[in-house]
Amino acid sequence: MLIFSEIGGSRPFDPLILLIFAIIFDACIGDMKFLFRVIIHPITLIGSLISFLDEKLNRSKRGEIDRIMRGILCVLFMILISGIFSLGIVWLSFNHPMGWIIELLLITSLIAGRSLFDHVNKVTIKSKISLEEGREAVSHIVSRDVKRLDIFGVARAAIESTAENLSDGVIAPIFWYLLLGFPGLLIYKTINTMDSMIGYKTPKYKAFGMAAAKCDDLANLIPARLTALFILLASIFVPTTNPKKSLQIILRDSNKHQSPNAGWPEAAMAGALNISLAGPKKHQGQIKKAPWIGNGTAKVLIRDVDRALYVYIVANLINLGWISAIIIIKLSLT
Repeated sequence: MLIFSEIGGSRPFDPLILLIFAIIFDACIGDMKFLFRVIIHPITLIGSLISFLDEKLNRSKRGEIDRIMRGILCVLFMILISGIFSLGIVWLSFNHPMGWIIELLLITSLIAGRSLFDHVNKVTIKSKISLEEGREAVSHIVSRDVKRLDIFGVARAAIESTAENLSDGVIAPIFWYLLLGFPGLLIYKTINTMDSMIGYKTPKYKAFGMAAAKCDDLANLIPARLTALFILLASIFVPTTNPKKSLQIILRDSNKHQSPNAGWPEAAMAGALNISLAGPKKHQGQIKKAPWIGNGTAKVLIRDVDRALYVYIVANLINLGWISAIIIIKLSLT
């Protein structure tokens, strides 16, 4: 973040203090629906631009190499636009007395900690009413076909989403803000949004979305492993969880996932809760075979989702703790 310290002007808040405020605001007010009824959410804008580029550049009549190159151009263009915009926000934060408020609101809107908790908690509430309502609730946080999920499948899907999105939605954005300031955060979210929209191995996106998928893998390389560490540490403090098994499953099963990153937080969570996650899934009408992660029961119950949310909260507190430690070290050196 020191690379942005000479932009000109001065901030009323250290960027790390601003990050702490954003994390606390996110925990208290969530996704700020009241604000985004008035203005467009930045991810919505990013998604709209990605859709436009997809429509214009990714046409079926084009050859595979052509679509790969166009996919690379799409990624480079989106990163450039996000970088320019985010540098403008940083300049505003340094040079306008109230500019920091805009940056604070944007950081808060791009961290999905409270939103993820609310969505997963809704799965537990709805599943206790009926299986159908549980399926409907979990459909908002997973991409798989939920129509034939039994109660165990609903619970596993909710826990897998908790672990994966702790990395993608919370730890990774914060990591990139710590490393590169607001530009790092916004560029990461842009890459992550591209991956979620075009980073599929379907006939339409296998070539065009390859660059987006590879960039997302690279951007999550360190955050995914940090997330596994935070889940492991959280399991030390959460009753009925097992840090020894969490470490064991991380070391044994983290590379079993088709993603080079998602297996790390999933393995940490599966071991901590002594359950099995992943395994075969139905997606877009097809059964996708996949190995199980963990050596516990696959008959995961809704109460296990509550346990996962407990781990999730403590992992977030640990994340907040190490950011606070960085601030203390930084202040002691100035």
